[in-house]
Amino acid sequence: MWCLMSTPWPELHFQTAADLAACRALLRNGSRTFYAASFLLPRRIRLDATALYAFCRLADDAVDLEDDATQALQRLYDRLQRAADGQPLPLPSDRALAAVMARHDIPLALPAGLLEGFAWDTAGLRYTTLEDLEAYAARVAGTVGAMMALLMGQRDPQQLARAADLGVAMQLTNIARDVGEDARNGRIYLPLIWMAEAGLDSDAWLRDPQFSPALGEVVRRLLEAAERHYRRADAGIAGLPLDCRPGIAAARLLYAEIGKVVALNGYDSVSRRAVVPAARKSVLLAQAMAQAGLPGPRHAQPMLEANRFIVESVAALTAPDAADTIASLPPWWDFGRRAVRVLELFARLEQRQQGRA
Repeated sequence: MWCLMSTPWPELHFQTAADLAACRALLRNGSRTFYAASFLLPRRIRLDATALYAFCRLADDAVDLEDDATQALQRLYDRLQRAADGQPLPLPSDRALAAVMARHDIPLALPAGLLEGFAWDTAGLRYTTLEDLEAYAARVAGTVGAMMALLMGQRDPQQLARAADLGVAMQLTNIARDVGEDARNGRIYLPLIWMAEAGLDSDAWLRDPQFSPALGEVVRRLLEAAERHYRRADAGIAGLPLDCRPGIAAARLLYAEIGKVVALNGYDSVSRRAVVPAARKSVLLAQAMAQAGLPGPRHAQPMLEANRFIVESVAALTAPDAADTIASLPPWWDFGRRAVRVLELFARLEQRQQGRA
């Protein structure tokens, strides 16, 4: 596979061990589930994944903690653009992100999509239908799933779509777990049409967020939707390199388990917070290791519409395989046409490179 950003800035790398240590500290304190699962990733993936998640964590915190979220987002967009251009700010997370984006040919649209989702949070958007909520989840989590797939060398549209499915499933689980916490912060993510069908006025409920069987039914429906996406994602996990499967399978199992705890709590995520016990996490990590070598579902599935921009942004950067390129050339004895075709290919690649710049 051609990789147009693998060599433009050979000087980009983790500047010091301190850069990586700073990224790891962010995850240890702010993303414990991923931090635990990351130890099951091969080292060649783990370092870059740490850098990627550290930037995502920093971006999330910057929007939530800054007094002026709009200005914070603009600064993040500027930092992201600099990283994509190979001129990051002299900060550990930015230097690491620039290196990862260059090394794995990550299109700017993916981390920018993440920031777009944060902008929707800043604007206080609510989501009428499940499809609307999936569009939000695709931005704040599907993009991260796809970037992880790129770190593992996966650029096939089906694999990317399944990776984005996993991100969406995890985000829906997070929303189901955090209904009460979000409400106390003035936010509501549950599909408004579902709340209306359950006889709940969303504005009135937000003023006095209390658990009720009606609300539990909405949470149950959301967890069912998450489970459908987890099942779609299983085909993608089965297609990953063998040494990458345990870490991703662990993340999938750990997040899905959060939904099971919510269900055991009677779908009450207002007065209770779902926590997976450490002993259960150990069992799930062992299960992920045991399942890594087993065959899984590999059938193709239609792309979730919310994830389409993710897959298409990668496809726009992905040139044909070398084998496909050779097969498309005229026969060797037709030197004139063959030379013209090669020149055309070089021109296309140059245009694509200039487009990135």
